[in-house]
Amino acid sequence: MKAMPQRKVDRESIASTYELIRPHVRRTPVVEVEGADFGLNGISLIHKLELLQHSGSFKARGAFANLLMREIPAAGVVAASGGNHGAAVAFAAMKLKHPARIFVPEVASPAKLERIRGYGADLVVTGERYADALAASEEWAALSGALVIHAYDQVETLLGQGTVGLELESQYPNLDTLLVAVGGGGLIGGIAAWYGSGTLGSGTHGSRIKIVGVEPEAAPTLTRARQAGRPVDAEAGGIAADSLAPKRVGEMMFPIAQAHVQSVLLVSDDSIVEAQRALWNVLRVVAEPGGAAAFAALLSRRYQPKPGERVGVLVCGGNTAAVDF
Repeated sequence: MKAMPQRKVDRESIASTYELIRPHVRRTPVVEVEGADFGLNGISLIHKLELLQHSGSFKARGAFANLLMREIPAAGVVAASGGNHGAAVAFAAMKLKHPARIFVPEVASPAKLERIRGYGADLVVTGERYADALAASEEWAALSGALVIHAYDQVETLLGQGTVGLELESQYPNLDTLLVAVGGGGLIGGIAAWYGSGTLGSGTHGSRIKIVGVEPEAAPTLTRARQAGRPVDAEAGGIAADSLAPKRVGEMMFPIAQAHVQSVLLVSDDSIVEAQRALWNVLRVVAEPGGAAAFAALLSRRYQPKPGERVGVLVCGGNTAAVDF
């Protein structure tokens, strides 16, 4: 498919992207539970289980959007990833029969490396952090002519991830608040673009609902960007370093976040582990650290909902071997 004219990250473009990728992605389920099940009395909780998506995370949406909306050269595609994006690109490339080479840092979890290899991509493990893998992938792209599929700073990636918002609103239209984990910001950027355009309702900060970002204390990319007024380098460590620790958020998502994300909360590694345990103990859901980060804000009381508030939590990834059968 030939490249189309410059696209905007808005509601109309997200809707058309959804129609394009829909035959290739799963409509992931929503589970409504009483907050009391987690010791959070007086609220309704809506978990969007995006960890059940192909390749184990929401990233499959952006991967398919890129491969279906851009012209793919004979050399195929290349991606740098902490693991989930790489697995998603490898999966989409396998399904659409394109060659793929994936660069990941040494912090990538064994579960994610296994997925990438299982989907038949060439896997290169290099450097300590995502930024190192990104630099190596760019060198390979220049050498080979492969198409770069960026994990978050690419219009098609944002449009694909925005379909999570479209789908969630169709499944649960009466949401008050949505908690979303932030790494490079492609997910929250796409979702904020969906909820932030069109007719405004009861939401705040220029959005139909309240959108709250959640980051690990050890990787505060959007927090630092908001403090500086632009994307800047931040710390990149912690328990979720293989999914939520690029050096900085994307340039494309930042103005969307400034307009439509009400606040960004920081959570500790300990609270992320506690959220993983709670999701397993109560729902039998196995989330990786990055996938449980949004829920950690609620469970640790970093986010304190009002009585009767309908709170959505995005469980965005499940590529972990935390439960060993």
